[in-house]
Amino acid sequence: MLKPLDKTLTNNIRLMVVSILVKVNSCDFNYLKKITNSTQGNLSIQLKKLAQIEYIVISKSFEKNYPKTSCSITKKGVKAFQEHFKALQSYKDLEI
Repeated sequence: MLKPLDKTLTNNIRLMVVSILVKVNSCDFNYLKKITNSTQGNLSIQLKKLAQIEYIVISKSFEKNYPKTSCSITKKGVKAFQEHFKALQSYKDLEI
C-alpha cells in the first residue's frame, strides 16, 4: 500500500528548503534564495508556512547594521522529511 505524502513538502521550494536544512541544519535567507532560485517574496511565504507548522525556526538578527534572517530545522521537520522520503520510496517499490 502506498504511504501518503506530506502535503506541505509537495511544494518544490518547501521541499528544497527542508532538504537543505536536513543537510546543513541552519543557514541564512540569502543562501536559501540562491540555492532554490526563488524570489524573495515567494521564499519568504514558503518559509513562513514551514515555520507555522514547526518544521523550521526562523531567527532574525542584525549583522553589521544589516538585518539577517536565518533558518534552522526542527526535530519535527527532520522527521517529516524522513517520512516523506520513505513515502516516495514506497511509490518506487510499487509492483504493478
